[in-house]
Amino acid sequence: MKPAMPHSRSWIIQTYVSFFASLGGTLIGVYFMPGDIWVKAFLAMGVLFTVMSALSLAKTTRDLHESENFLHKLEHAKAEIILQRADEYLEAPEGSQAVKPLRAS
Repeated sequence: MKPAMPHSRSWIIQTYVSFFASLGGTLIGVYFMPGDIWVKAFLAMGVLFTVMSALSLAKTTRDLHESENFLHKLEHAKAEIILQRADEYLEAPEGSQAVKPLRAS
């Protein structure tokens, strides 16, 4: 499913650059921070877990939104088919077999 307004190439590049710049800057800051190596490792691991969970949250939110849109489109298509069949049934001459009887599904 394509977004209503596709992202421009410059926007995509800007998001990647800002993501990697912020992640790299934070990790470089942790590396050059005064302190024991285990403290630096703990902070670096915390940063990486935070980034991974943020990416998972963004993906899950996007998937939920897309599935919701898909279900609305599916319900709309079903309603259109039902209305179209009802119109055909109402417009058919009485006793005509031109239109199959409506059935519940």
